[in-house]
Amino acid sequence: MASVDVRTRTGESKGSVELDDALFGIEPNQDVLHQVVTAQLAARRRGTHSTLTRAEVRGGGAKPWRQKGTGRARQGSTRSPHWAGGGVAMGPKPRDYSQKTPKKMIELALRSALSDRAAEGKVAVVDAWDFAAPKTREAKAAIGALGLTGKVLVVLEHDDVTAAKSFRNLPDVQPIRAAQLNAYDILRNDWVVFTRATLPSAGQAPAPAPAPASAPAPATTEAPAPAAEPAAQAPAAASEPAPPEEQA
Repeated sequence: MASVDVRTRTGESKGSVELDDALFGIEPNQDVLHQVVTAQLAARRRGTHSTLTRAEVRGGGAKPWRQKGTGRARQGSTRSPHWAGGGVAMGPKPRDYSQKTPKKMIELALRSALSDRAAEGKVAVVDAWDFAAPKTREAKAAIGALGLTGKVLVVLEHDDVTAAKSFRNLPDVQPIRAAQLNAYDILRNDWVVFTRATLPSAGQAPAPAPAPASAPAPATTEAPAPAAEPAAQAPAAASEPAPPEEQA
């Protein structure tokens, strides 16, 4: 594992920390980096562009001149694409530019970008950004004390609002939350600066949430089915005594 010195924001040494080879020591995959960055930039496009076709342009319902006898080319509408003020042939219409990228490919691109910066020695670790109040002057002094040149990506904790406000007005510094770290922002900056709390490691990678266990079905005692009612029988005819036989 490669080690990086941990310093305070004033440049004083505070020990060292090991960089995880699983994140900072792999061979960068250029093809995956290109595909993931292309997809990320494509997803930023709003896709609201729209042009009018000849059917959508107002006017042009009447034939501009008769079909024959004028010496000019026949025309059916003044809103044809070759007319000034006419519709646009095959122009852009609103669409979605986002691409579906597998999660494993996004993770590989992130690890490739981190490994590329680590190989160049452009990964720095700060003990903590202990700003008492948001001060751009102090943030600029901290970047100078650490010896960071060029564009700097500062990875902050989610609730570190003071540091985020301190860095956000510096033109060459991009503050970003640790949960939003991505390959494109790493590649477009020269330095990546972590704190002890935001430095990623393979052991701290969030595990996928387990699937919710299916609750056992409650034991229900089925009530016995009601006994079938006996078929309705036709009422027996009243037995009438046979009439006495007439005596002769």
